[in-house]
Amino acid sequence: MLSERLLTRAVRTCSSRFMNIKPCDDARIPGPVAGKPYMLYIHVPFCERLCPYCSFNRFPFAEDRAVPYFKNLRKEMMMAKELGYDFEALYIGGGTPTIMLDELCETIDLAKREFSIKEVSCETNPNHLIPSYLEKLQGRVDRMSVGVQSFDDGLLKQMDRYDKYGSGASILESIKVAAPYFKSLNVDMIFNFPAQTEEILRRDLEMVLESGTSQTTFYPLMASPSVEKSLAATVGKVDYDREQRFYEIISETLAGGDNPPFMHGSAWTFNKSEDAMIDEYIVDYEEYPAIGSGGMTYLGATQYVNTFSVTEYNKAIESGRMSLMGKATFSKRNRMRYRFMMQLFGLRLDKRQWKRDFGCSVAAGLPVEYGFMKASGAFAIDDEEQITLTPKGRYLMVVMMRQFFIGVNNLRDQARAALPEDERDLLFGAGCAMK
Repeated sequence: MLSERLLTRAVRTCSSRFMNIKPCDDARIPGPVAGKPYMLYIHVPFCERLCPYCSFNRFPFAEDRAVPYFKNLRKEMMMAKELGYDFEALYIGGGTPTIMLDELCETIDLAKREFSIKEVSCETNPNHLIPSYLEKLQGRVDRMSVGVQSFDDGLLKQMDRYDKYGSGASILESIKVAAPYFKSLNVDMIFNFPAQTEEILRRDLEMVLESGTSQTTFYPLMASPSVEKSLAATVGKVDYDREQRFYEIISETLAGGDNPPFMHGSAWTFNKSEDAMIDEYIVDYEEYPAIGSGGMTYLGATQYVNTFSVTEYNKAIESGRMSLMGKATFSKRNRMRYRFMMQLFGLRLDKRQWKRDFGCSVAAGLPVEYGFMKASGAFAIDDEEQITLTPKGRYLMVVMMRQFFIGVNNLRDQARAALPEDERDLLFGAGCAMK
């Protein structure tokens, strides 16, 4: 599709400018704006084994590295409180946040004591959906997101997940067991694997429906430079030409027809109810502090990046500093681009809010982006109050977000390049290559 190719190139170019991080030695992030709601993001960068398609900051798990790390996460959380922050939501990502359950629970409990937390979201892997874990997480976590990627045994073996987490059938049974423990259980899936056929995709969709999950997210496979080689060696080269067809199958199966089992919560998230917590916190919270190694904070016109080194992170926190390694300041136009992308990804752009915040219309502020999307048939409603999306528009937002996240992954690659030698060896050295 011509519009997909044009959009891919445009977002790739914009992302390279947008993610222009400069070194910084700021001791802490700025304080909050009075009356503004904030979410807290916490990053836990440890995994039992590393997946070939993942570009997030993560390291092979070792208890002697993880225990002091969790202790310092809690110290950094209190630094945010000292700055005057309060949080109404908490999102814990990774890595594998549930890798040390007692440490995770202590961290959540502290957040709930110190802040006005109304909802907690957390990521996990299928092997942690067992009663001993679920019972401790119940009541602490409102929305659990489990990384499944596919129920197909062949694909799971390609991704080196079959031995780690079991067959697709056993993962399905674990999800059925886990679903009643949480207000919302999200099943994370990936589509457009090179070896994935339409038949495999349709079977994955059948198993999502059978699982009883209240939410599912279907991400397109994203090949950033750091994982391109390992992806090609394990699952093959990504073919974007069939991505739209796969997305249409997903949307038709989950949210099509007169009585669909799900509804769109974002361009690639599907919910069973309208008030479900959304998978992508960046839609509900445009600004948020992030703590932990590899965390990325967005505040006002500035993005801050925390060191990707766990060793340097611990040193910074223990010295009374946050672990900021770089920052970027966005122009008004780039802030508008970010708002345009995030709100449309969340399926509705609020034109009145836009006018209040930027002092111009969407068409005047972003004439090229607005004109392209309108000419492409992306807009279902475009009136004085809002812009909403057509099915084609939803797919174009998938393309836009796919390229945006690849750009973020490129930023992560830059941060990883600064790792001390011993930590680079953990990721790339002999015997510890990315798997």
